[in-house]
Amino acid sequence: MIVVDTNTIAYFFIPGEHTEQARAVLRKDSEWVAPLLWRSEFRNILASYLHRELLTLPQALRLMQEAENLMRGGEYQMASLQVLSLVASSGCSTYDCEFIALGQDLGVPVVTSDKKVLQAFPSDTIAMSEFVS
Repeated sequence: MIVVDTNTIAYFFIPGEHTEQARAVLRKDSEWVAPLLWRSEFRNILASYLHRELLTLPQALRLMQEAENLMRGGEYQMASLQVLSLVASSGCSTYDCEFIALGQDLGVPVVTSDKKVLQAFPSDTIAMSEFVS
């Protein structure tokens, strides 16, 4: 089991330069979990693709459904005290700290490519590239 951030989920579903790496992450560990927040963040990513006309609405809806299917059973609500405590000690966003809090709660790493998060939480995170190597 690993915590994956929304970018890792997006890289998996939206073809781009990190897609193969995200797919390698899933091959290595297929039990992905995330805070419920991932849904809103992923919808926001899809919205940006819609606004730039890089995806159609039916394509965006299909990707959302596929992502929801992948993450089903692996979504968690996070406690505000823990998230805000992590924010206060790190300077990272509440969004990022939800993923860190979940990893800490479950005792598993957060797989991410976010350099700020990797730097702020080196004992709780692992870079996608490092995870798959």
